[in-house]
Amino acid sequence: MIRAASTYVYVRQRLHPGLLDGLARSGAEAIEIFCARAHFNYHDRAHIRELAAWFKSNNVKPHSLHSPMFYDEEEFGRGPMEPINIVETDRKRQIEATDEIKRALECAEHMPFRFLVQHLGNGNESFDERKFDAAMTSVEHLRAFAKPLGVKVLLENIPNELSTPEKLVEFVNTAHLDDVGFCFDAGHAHIMSTVLQAFDVMKHNTYSTHLHDNAGMQDSHLWPGEGKVDWGECTSLLRSAHHGLPLLLEIDGEKQGDVNNKFSSAFSFLEKQATVKSV
Repeated sequence: MIRAASTYVYVRQRLHPGLLDGLARSGAEAIEIFCARAHFNYHDRAHIRELAAWFKSNNVKPHSLHSPMFYDEEEFGRGPMEPINIVETDRKRQIEATDEIKRALECAEHMPFRFLVQHLGNGNESFDERKFDAAMTSVEHLRAFAKPLGVKVLLENIPNELSTPEKLVEFVNTAHLDDVGFCFDAGHAHIMSTVLQAFDVMKHNTYSTHLHDNAGMQDSHLWPGEGKVDWGECTSLLRSAHHGLPLLLEIDGEKQGDVNNKFSSAFSFLEKQATVKSV
């Protein structure tokens, strides 16, 4: 399985080649760039070119782009931020959200990432048929925009009523979005139900992952082994998938100092766990 890392670990810093060098030294073979404008400014062509040049000069693949979640240019997580929500029932707001994500997708012209990881709604958002309909329109537009760029849209299971594994499968089937897949988030699955139950629902259409740990209550984005996820079970499940899945770590790196050694240890831990338990 490919070792991969999300730049979310550095979300409160401006993303630059030095940080990518560190991820590469830690063993990452592929990278997901997290779209937060104070971290990765997808509006800034110079910033895009800077990172694109790094990928061209290194053997690390631009695996995926995490769709922007907020409009704000301020440091991620510092105070209230205006969400980018593609299930808005206000048509104007829905179009604004979709257009903002298209702006991020245009980065694929310079960095040929394979996947866009997309949320349906915000955390803890309730289900509403009108939101479901709005999501269909938004995802169809994003899918059509992404396809010529060589990008596949992946919907992520997140803790809300629109994005349970069952709702995601229903959504894709109802909308006949045959070329839209899933990103399986193990930490979210552990909070919402169980890793085994969620993966069983999503596995046939899963193309990428987010791996992080928690105690089953809060979305903590801990290193594997620091919470209560059964990583022997989880990694064995990932190996059973129809599509080759990466071990993509999405970790909260705030106040952790140099995280590169921790990435290296985490990759080794997950690969060892995969041999501990067979499914």
